[in-house]
Amino acid sequence: MNRRIGIYPGTFDPVHVGHMAFALQAMKTAKLDFLYFLPERSPRRKNHASHYGHRFAMLRRAIRPHGKLGIIDVPTKQFTVLKTIPEIRKRTGNDATLVFLVGSDVAMYLPTWDNVQVLTHQAELCVGLREKTTSSMVRNVLSPLVPEKRLYIVRAFAADVSSSKIRSAIRAGGLAYGLLRSVYSYARQEWLYL
Repeated sequence: MNRRIGIYPGTFDPVHVGHMAFALQAMKTAKLDFLYFLPERSPRRKNHASHYGHRFAMLRRAIRPHGKLGIIDVPTKQFTVLKTIPEIRKRTGNDATLVFLVGSDVAMYLPTWDNVQVLTHQAELCVGLREKTTSSMVRNVLSPLVPEKRLYIVRAFAADVSSSKIRSAIRAGGLAYGLLRSVYSYARQEWLYL
């Protein structure tokens, strides 16, 4: 039987309860057999992202309790449709159905991506609604690209949690709402976000 594999690209600086909740919701909604987080080595428009090794280590701690979540490491510095999807296929096989997970903030800009038609032809999409974005807004933007039966939309449980808010809270010495305990202990140990 054809396996359904979720691919969740992002910066994950740090990974938090919002990321994890969306991943677990997507597993159920899109009927995924397995889900891989795909941390970008050099995220676009994020010049001060933590070192890839730290972000990878935090992801490893966050997924430890979940047997159907993993991390996929590809050599491309940034996610691009033409370079990254073949690297993913080397690891998942050509017969797997890929389902890409994106937040609604990213989904609203998908039509501007280079080669987005290749992505939407080769994979399904699962969109997690973030603050102030509705299902109808996402459908209006994506309907020219993605058939309804290949699009899943989930209301995120922790839509207001963000990595930038967590980093700011840690810098200020306050409570970092949405930070996983295992990730917090790693960040403290490595003096991240101070």
